Amino acid sequence: MVEAGAGWDVDSVHVRAPGKINVFMRVGAVRDDGYHDVATAYQAVSLYEDVRAAPADDFSLSFGGSIDTSDLPVDGSNLAIKAAKLLAKRTGYTGGVRLHIDKHVPIAGGMGGGSADAAATLVACDALWGTDVGREELLSLATKLGADVPFALVGGTAIGTGRGDRLSPALATGQFHWVLALPESRLSTPEVYSELDRHRERHADDIRPAQLSPSVDAEVLQALRAGDPAMLADALTNDLQAPAIHLAPDIAGVLELGELNGALAGMVSGSGPTVAFLTADLDNALDLQIALSAARVKAVRATGPVHGARILND
Repeated sequence: MVEAGAGWDVDSVHVRAPGKINVFMRVGAVRDDGYHDVATAYQAVSLYEDVRAAPADDFSLSFGGSIDTSDLPVDGSNLAIKAAKLLAKRTGYTGGVRLHIDKHVPIAGGMGGGSADAAATLVACDALWGTDVGREELLSLATKLGADVPFALVGGTAIGTGRGDRLSPALATGQFHWVLALPESRLSTPEVYSELDRHRERHADDIRPAQLSPSVDAEVLQALRAGDPAMLADALTNDLQAPAIHLAPDIAGVLELGELNGALAGMVSGSGPTVAFLTADLDNALDLQIALSAARVKAVRATGPVHGARILND
C-alpha cells in the first residue's frame, strides 16, 4: 500500500506491469477487413510501468516516470482510462478512480507500454474496488482493449496468434539479456502495417506471398526452451522491421552499431522504432550499453522473461 505521506490514500493500490519484446513476429496477408493475423512470440522484460490507483468520484489520470509524457492524453481516449471504465461498466461499479502512471516503457516504441498501463489498471481497479472478477474475466476485458493487453497481464513468454491476443504459454528456461536502443522517433503501429502492405506490393516478385494464418517457427520455441541466447539470436524474426526502417531510416544505423559492438543479433521490437539487441550475458550487455551511449544512442538494459501485471506492497 502507498503511504498517505506520499500524497496517496492508504487504501490505494500499486500495480507493476512489464513492457514486451516480440522475439518473433510473422504477419499474415492483409484480410478483406484490412487487418492482419499475426504469429508472435512475446517475452516480457524488466522495463516496467507503475500504476497507482486511489479512490475517487470520477476518472482522472496523471503521469510521471523517466520518459517525456507531455503529449500523452489524460482524458477518456487514454487506454488506462478506457480500461478502468470498461471494468466499472462490466461490474456495475458506480465510483471512479484516480490513476497515476510512472512510465518507463518507450511511448509508441513497439514495446507495449500503453498495453501495460491498461493491464495494470485492470488489476489495480479490480483490487481497489473489490470487484474480484477473476483472472479469466480480466483476460476477456483485456482482449477488448487491445491485442497486446492480455500478454501484459500474463507476462513471461507466450505465443500469440490471431491479432496476437490468443495466447498460449511457451516454456523458456534461464534468463535472456537485452539492450534496448531507444531512437528519438516514434512510429504509429497502423502506419507500419500499411507500409508492410506497400512493401509487399513493391517486392511481390522477390518475396514469398504472405500466408493468411502464419505460425511461429519451431526454431524459436526450441531456443526459448533451451535458454540459449545464441540459438535464439539466429531465430529472431520480425516482418515489420523492413517497413519500420523505411519509415524511420535512422533505425538501420542503430542496428548496425549494435551488431558491430558485440550484440548476438538486433531486431526492431514490434512495430518499432525501439531496437532490441540480444546479448550473450550480463557483461556483454553492459559493454553494448556503454558503446551505444557513447554514440549518443539512449540505451537501457533489461532481462526476460519476467512476470505480468501484479500488485506490489509499497
